[in-house]
Amino acid sequence: MAIVSCQVVEHMSSLDRSIAEAVEWLRENQKPEGYWMGWLESNACMEAEWLLAFHFLGIDDQAKKRGLVNAILKSQRSDGSWEVYYNAPQGDINTTVECYAALRCAGFPAEHEALKAAREWIFRHGGINSVRVFTQYWLALIGEWPWESTPTLPPEIIFLPGWLPFSIYEFASWARATIVPLTVLSARRPAKPLPENCRLDELFPEGRRSVRPKLDRPKNFFSWDSLFYWADWLMNRYVTFPFHPGRETAIKLCIEWIIRRQEADGAWGGIQPPWVYGLMALYNEGYDLDHPIMKRGLEALDAPHWSYWVGDSLHIQASNSPVWDTVLTMVALLDCGEDVNSSRMLQKALDWLLEQQVLDCYGDWSVKVRGVESGGWPFEMANKYYPDVDDTAVAMTVLARVLKKLDGDSRQISRALARAEKWTRRMQSSNGGWGAFDKDNMNLLVTKIPFCDFGEVLDPPSVDVTAHVVEALAYLGYTRRDPNVAKALRYIRSEQEEDGSWFGRWGVNYIYGTSAVLQALRAIGENMSQPYVRRAAEWLVQHQNEDGGWGETPASYMDKRLRGVGESTPSQTAWALLGLMSVENEDYNDAIERGIRFLIKCQKDGTWDEPQYTATGFPGYGHGGRITSGGFDETLDQGIELGRGFMINYNMYRHYFPLMALGRARRYFEKRGQSTSLLFG
Repeated sequence: MAIVSCQVVEHMSSLDRSIAEAVEWLRENQKPEGYWMGWLESNACMEAEWLLAFHFLGIDDQAKKRGLVNAILKSQRSDGSWEVYYNAPQGDINTTVECYAALRCAGFPAEHEALKAAREWIFRHGGINSVRVFTQYWLALIGEWPWESTPTLPPEIIFLPGWLPFSIYEFASWARATIVPLTVLSARRPAKPLPENCRLDELFPEGRRSVRPKLDRPKNFFSWDSLFYWADWLMNRYVTFPFHPGRETAIKLCIEWIIRRQEADGAWGGIQPPWVYGLMALYNEGYDLDHPIMKRGLEALDAPHWSYWVGDSLHIQASNSPVWDTVLTMVALLDCGEDVNSSRMLQKALDWLLEQQVLDCYGDWSVKVRGVESGGWPFEMANKYYPDVDDTAVAMTVLARVLKKLDGDSRQISRALARAEKWTRRMQSSNGGWGAFDKDNMNLLVTKIPFCDFGEVLDPPSVDVTAHVVEALAYLGYTRRDPNVAKALRYIRSEQEEDGSWFGRWGVNYIYGTSAVLQALRAIGENMSQPYVRRAAEWLVQHQNEDGGWGETPASYMDKRLRGVGESTPSQTAWALLGLMSVENEDYNDAIERGIRFLIKCQKDGTWDEPQYTATGFPGYGHGGRITSGGFDETLDQGIELGRGFMINYNMYRHYFPLMALGRARRYFEKRGQSTSLLFG
């Protein structure tokens, strides 16, 4: 890291010095094209599933295989299992079985120490019959699980128009993109068995006949569960019928749907599942590895935004976050006083960001939202079919702030904002909130489909996304009287928890949601002395740790006693600080000062360390929303290990959120006439 000159440092407070070093770190880590992107860590299922896919596709890339195997082995817990998030209270049966199968597929003997430990753990936690449907599909694809014991996913679903309740467009974008290739595989039921010496017989001590179907026959015949049970029973038998009217047409349409949605980088949907399942579905339909579509899809594995090496371990990311990382970094730089007119760093980022706006593709969102031009931003490097409201909202905030300070030609920014605003307003759901990728994606019927046990299949509105949109509209000059804003504020108020906090759908968890709402309320001109606002701020103060920081474990998604509880992290500390500073009440100054000292103290080499997972892919509830019952639904098929959930460590959260907090703290105390040199030395 470049060092700020000694003469300058002598006259800096520790706060100023921390900001300067963090800004310099960003300067050194900006990509030549102008963006920033950190690693997106998830869990070892990513590496395990690619190893199994290589087997299915007949790919013999020894270097990649060794790298994937090493990544899996190094992430095994001491108890023999694999986990969904860092330092989880216990391992996850699905991840552990998939890693076990991948290592056996790679040639590891059953008596290898890693496999012995994993096998013992699997047996202690319910055995092979305890795995989710996705894991069953992977086992079926390698000949280790009977296809007839998996829930059926008929390709004929592609025939259903968008307005019907079980259309693919009733599913969340990520589920939809995953379901379509899976329907092809489910209909064809292919299997490429493992070599005899690699089979998983040891996981079936009572033989393959001991495999239990995922579905139990419902006791109540007149129920949704019963309807789906018998529908699945019929579809399973339909596969074995000699006559399948319309099936080949359905599969053909599914394949065309998949091909049409391949992104510029060769992957699909900007996420791992539709990419890997898409390749396998196409391969099974006769597309060989040299076919241009397959070739592009496989070459994407080598792209730096998809894979990275750590020593001898190869990690393949579940997704990638260049737009998200870039817009939030720009917010941090603006908060720290970086001048857009003179900063080459900001100018490069601005040029790159404007190029990423989706203007020429009417993605799946347009099935339900007609009559508006596209104008959103994607989360990933390449994902034109699925721009999202959250990235678009933060991009709008950045552009609106830049527009107010830019001396030069601002016409391109104004055009981009106009398109984005129109698109975002039309994406508002009927309850006043915004979901991430679709409008009114709240059809609970689809969650009853037997295959939907893997995580979230809906994308309903959430307070964090909604808060980001409200904040963006505030920066564009709108007030609480704006119809979209007024409706959004009513939705936000209705979602507040009894203790004053707000649920965090896309970040862990109540600290994230509460912070986002408080920042939005301040931006839109809400009276921050109102009781409901103060209750939220008090909740944050009450959950500050002894060391001055804040933290919250992903286990809070399943145990309400853990709301706001966890070891302090830089990103979650920053969220709490951003929320408290938005309230602008001197009662919280002590908590704010302690939080800032925590961030300054734990900074190292210009940045921060954060192994904890503070971002959320899926809470694992199935319906995508919060649990509102006061307690937690005991019927959920997961515990605090989050076996149905998907947790993420965005490796730049540890940097730009603390930098935002530091930059705003400097303004916060200077506005009150307090010297940061006296406060922080």
